[in-house]
Amino acid sequence: MYEGSPRVLVSLWSVNDLATAELMKRFYRLLLEEDLPATAALRAAQLEMQQQTQWQAPYYWAGFTLQGEWR
Repeated sequence: MYEGSPRVLVSLWSVNDLATAELMKRFYRLLLEEDLPATAALRAAQLEMQQQTQWQAPYYWAGFTLQGEWR
């Protein structure tokens, strides 16, 4: 944010690297290809993760939040 980014996606706790990579793939697909706003893309990515047995535990996806401009 110090470098001018209006928002950053951060984790509130240390999360498994594979789960983080999976969430980021989904988030950026929804953000860039589906043209969803950042908040909607994050929510949709988290819901997608929740639906998969491998990633359904909140530990893998619930700690991510957007900081900064939310629109």
